[in-house]
Amino acid sequence: MMSEQMKPGTTGAAAKSSLAGRVLVVTGLSGAGRSTALKALEDMNCEAVDNLPIRLMPTLIQQGPAAGRGLAIGVDVRTRDFAAEAFAQEIEALRASVSTPIELVFLDCANDVIARRYTETRRVHPMASDRPLADGIAAERRLLSPLRDGADIVIDTSHTNIHEFGRLLRDRLVGVPVGEANVLVTSFSYRNGVPRDADLVIDVRFLRNPHYDPALRSGTGRDADVGAYIAADPDFEAFFERLTDLLALLLPRFNEEGKSYLTIAIGCTGGQHRSVYVVEKLRDWIAARATKVDVRHRELSFDTERAGDTP
Repeated sequence: MMSEQMKPGTTGAAAKSSLAGRVLVVTGLSGAGRSTALKALEDMNCEAVDNLPIRLMPTLIQQGPAAGRGLAIGVDVRTRDFAAEAFAQEIEALRASVSTPIELVFLDCANDVIARRYTETRRVHPMASDRPLADGIAAERRLLSPLRDGADIVIDTSHTNIHEFGRLLRDRLVGVPVGEANVLVTSFSYRNGVPRDADLVIDVRFLRNPHYDPALRSGTGRDADVGAYIAADPDFEAFFERLTDLLALLLPRFNEEGKSYLTIAIGCTGGQHRSVYVVEKLRDWIAARATKVDVRHRELSFDTERAGDTP
């Protein structure tokens, strides 16, 4: 099972060809983005079918995808005949009986984010018609735990907008060559929580903070004057050298273990200055080692257009 990231240089044509002949069963928490995922998969040349009754699913999967296309099937707690454990067993039985690859994609999301999405849209959560919203979300999470545990790909959509989610989905499904990890380096604000998909978390709040310089406050770690201010911290050089020494040791070992994705999260107070600068520096260092690397600045890109379903 993989945990939570279009790979640099991946083209739309490559994404389409990589999904041909594959069956993707997309499930997850209500409000985590299943409808958005199915729309994105349609753009990647998949036939998308949502809320097909469970009893009809084996027939569709046995027929397989249309020539040159993939097949994406959306399933959630609203699907007729749905029961999480029985459905997980059905997927395993189908994998044993058909030659077509079947992959289970689970969309996860933080409870508070799901609650906010439902509150903003004023829709009723499917498991909260007769109970508080928070209780319904928690109950659904417990119900779906067997599917999450057995998923081939788990994607957390808590801090992604629609466009970021599309890129993330393409990247995770296109994949990377065996033995070559795809590294995502992301900056974040501790005020908004640590990224749930992070493999390594580095706290850089000890570095001098440009926020307290009025001339630098409105800038970001991508700006030269902000970067120079942070780099002038007397401990920055030693810190960055030790960080890259650690990664020089870890990256080859992750490759040897067959880890396809590595997410390194760099955090500071606001996610605007110090973490952004360190992420940019780290991206250049990783790229120089001929390793695939992508960058995301969560707080700089996060807006009101979120990846979750309009429930």
